[in-house]
Amino acid sequence: MASLSSDRLSGDRRRRALMGLAGLVLFIGLWKAAQYFEWMRPGTVPDPFALPAAFLSEVRTDRLLPAIGSSMIHYVWGLGLGSLAGVSVGFLAATSRSFDDLHGWIARVLRPIPPLAWVIFAIAWFKVSHAGAAFVISIGVFWVNYFATASAIRNLDPRLDELARAFGHGSFWRRHRTVTLPGAAPGIFSGLRTGVGQAWMTLIAAELLGVPGMGQEMNAAAGVGAYDAVVVYMLAISLVYSLSDLVFGLVEGRVLQWRPS
Repeated sequence: MASLSSDRLSGDRRRRALMGLAGLVLFIGLWKAAQYFEWMRPGTVPDPFALPAAFLSEVRTDRLLPAIGSSMIHYVWGLGLGSLAGVSVGFLAATSRSFDDLHGWIARVLRPIPPLAWVIFAIAWFKVSHAGAAFVISIGVFWVNYFATASAIRNLDPRLDELARAFGHGSFWRRHRTVTLPGAAPGIFSGLRTGVGQAWMTLIAAELLGVPGMGQEMNAAAGVGAYDAVVVYMLAISLVYSLSDLVFGLVEGRVLQWRPS
């Protein structure tokens, strides 16, 4: 019985792998057809089979790796600051009625403003710099974590709070440290993981305005019609994001290993 179940699982994995490979081949085939038959404006769809040469060209001319390194500077700072601020403010909003009442209208006014609208002030305050890009990124990440944290805490069973008080965890910080935060941790980590991707989307848009990094290189390549190089940077962004998401997933699994599978 166990052997039959194992064979079925192995067969399902092979089927999913083959379907994924077929989908990738189909995607590349459609891409090639769009380039060959000029379904889009001529010259704007790069040949997918020319991408390896374009990748080697970006590496050999010493543009790709420095661009990745430059992007990572403001990415890490923006992600870290935005996540910390979002979790902290979201925690206070969900656990303190006074704080929630005090900042509620401020949040309603600021939340609809997209992060890129702050680029004007980022340039005015920080010039075109890593600090300005990190500032814009942190705003986008902040709101993701703010709402994820506040929602996770507010959706906890209120009886947990009563139980904590009954067992002597009556003080504000002790009660929330031992009951609220562990209980809301899955929701909080979900917000943090979403922020990992949100930071990349905001980062590239911010870099298009001149901050050194992959977005700037994409803009420069597009300016001279090197659309194959643009795709190289797009794929590099996808790869770096996938790696960062994988690392975060491992950390999340380690921290939340107590959850039932």
